[in-house]
Amino acid sequence: MRLVGAILLAAILAGPAYGQTRSELVCGVLKAESWKAAATSHWTIAGPSEKVTETGVLKSGPRLECIDGAVLGVEFASSAGHSIFTAYFPDGTNIAYGRQQIDRRGGRIVLPIQAKARIAAPYRAAFDYHCRLDMPTDPIKPATRADCIF
Repeated sequence: MRLVGAILLAAILAGPAYGQTRSELVCGVLKAESWKAAATSHWTIAGPSEKVTETGVLKSGPRLECIDGAVLGVEFASSAGHSIFTAYFPDGTNIAYGRQQIDRRGGRIVLPIQAKARIAAPYRAAFDYHCRLDMPTDPIKPATRADCIF
């Protein structure tokens, strides 16, 4: 009995010492888990066809959110200050943008209009779109401008 008590006490004391905190989010068929051990953050995204694990020393995050009950959003800022937003879709695809290329308005995520064509039709309505990111290598087609909110 004393051995069990000693092991339990050691486990309780060791958790905070190593800074381990875990969070989980289930979003439709996608499941995300994040944890921190010392200064390193870890997160795993599991979907119907694969499981991806990322690790990094972060300034903030990873922030996990369920978008429209099906799309999993992950946002983080590296220790160097680079912020990334990635949307994982139930069909196994994902898109990622630098934080400066996305916006949040009225509780919705606003992506560059070019992202709309890369998102499967059932999930396009989960986002709003902007026309600020017009580049020669990824131009905005005139016909798509009508779908931009700004």
